[in-house]
Amino acid sequence: MKRIFNLASRFGTLTVLGIVLLLASASCSRRAATQAHADWTYDAVLYEMNVRQFTPEGTFAAAAQQLPRLRDLGVDIVWLMPIHPIGEKGRKGSLGSYYAIRDYMDVNPEMGTMADFEQFLDRAHELGLRVILDYVANHTSPDAAWVTERPAEWYVRDSTGAPAVQYDWTDIAKLNYETPGVRDAMLDVLTFWVGKGVDGFRCDVAMEVPHDYWEYAFAQIRAIRPDLFLLAEAEGPQFHADGFDATYAWDLHHVLNDIAQGKKSAADLRVLLAKYGEEFPASAYRMMFTSNHDENSWNGTEFERMGDAAATMAALTYVLPQSLPLIYTGQEIGYDHRFAFFEKDPVPAWEPNEWSEFYKRLNALRHANPALAGGERGGEMTYMGGAVADVMAFTRTAGDNKVVCLFNLSGSPQAVIPTVEVGGDFIDAMTGEPHPIVPGEEFSLGPWEYLILINN
Repeated sequence: MKRIFNLASRFGTLTVLGIVLLLASASCSRRAATQAHADWTYDAVLYEMNVRQFTPEGTFAAAAQQLPRLRDLGVDIVWLMPIHPIGEKGRKGSLGSYYAIRDYMDVNPEMGTMADFEQFLDRAHELGLRVILDYVANHTSPDAAWVTERPAEWYVRDSTGAPAVQYDWTDIAKLNYETPGVRDAMLDVLTFWVGKGVDGFRCDVAMEVPHDYWEYAFAQIRAIRPDLFLLAEAEGPQFHADGFDATYAWDLHHVLNDIAQGKKSAADLRVLLAKYGEEFPASAYRMMFTSNHDENSWNGTEFERMGDAAATMAALTYVLPQSLPLIYTGQEIGYDHRFAFFEKDPVPAWEPNEWSEFYKRLNALRHANPALAGGERGGEMTYMGGAVADVMAFTRTAGDNKVVCLFNLSGSPQAVIPTVEVGGDFIDAMTGEPHPIVPGEEFSLGPWEYLILINN
């Protein structure tokens, strides 16, 4: 199959798609109609790897040596930021932006060779990890071969006839999806990397690419491999209709920042969650996070934005409905540093610490409790009656599995008088110690303190 996929990249998807579909139909079955996603995704934890900064070397080979550490942390999916050669025209900084891609079907020599990437992928799969690639469908670098080798209509043009620049992205050239050749070529890109064995894609600025392209492209690649995982860098229910498994929960992220800064409260969070419940299908995964590459470099680390609430907000992203939790490079050791985006700026030597244990326990919590599964498999959320305004008190329940969540989302102590919804004998998920809750027996949560309790 891999040889056929590579032929597609060389000669065009449409010329070999019929053969591929025949083979795929003989070897793979589609996801059941009652199941929205691949089985391996429902309790997954996502790790965003900034390959350039992940190790001092910044290479696939060096990163591969660290994969057992991520596996032991409880990571399931490794998302690689773009791994392709970076354009030189308009380059920002000395190394450039990963998102200014010159050649979609090659790897950045800064990171190694294609063989090095394939060995990284093989090692990840040996460890039971999945790998998804950053797919930058909106634009290329201004010096990509397509700019001169393909017809002018492959790119959106400005009034001077030059490829158009969006926002302050002066190192890119925007592709024109009104041109059929662009759609075919970008489908070839997806097919090429599926042929390499990647497990899915995070799709950069998905809202800048037409919805009908996503529908078309995903139908083709899922006919080849039904269990691919697809994440949109966008927020909105339409992207789930397009075929994406997951979307960014950007609004949630902003509300969590505002609560941590005293600008909003738990009441605002409850309003947003109700809105999500109304607008998004039950099957939707929502990627929830306290940091990512954009937030870290441009808006600051979680410690800058959230202060003493950083751990509280991270824990909350693991227990809310539909969550797909994200860990960004360095968060697992509490690295309080804004990465230089266009330069080499690696994480210091990896040493396990209290943050490693924190994320390890959260990941184990997610894996062990069906109530916290993503999408339509997740447990029902029920608020505790009578909770004070600054406390998020709720349960997640699926069958016999019950998770009690009590979060003080303020910088002041808050009294909690538990009701029958949260009463019982439990284990504190973060300490492993017994923690019974007696209805009517008041206790206090300190500033930003939280409890996550599981069935004893």
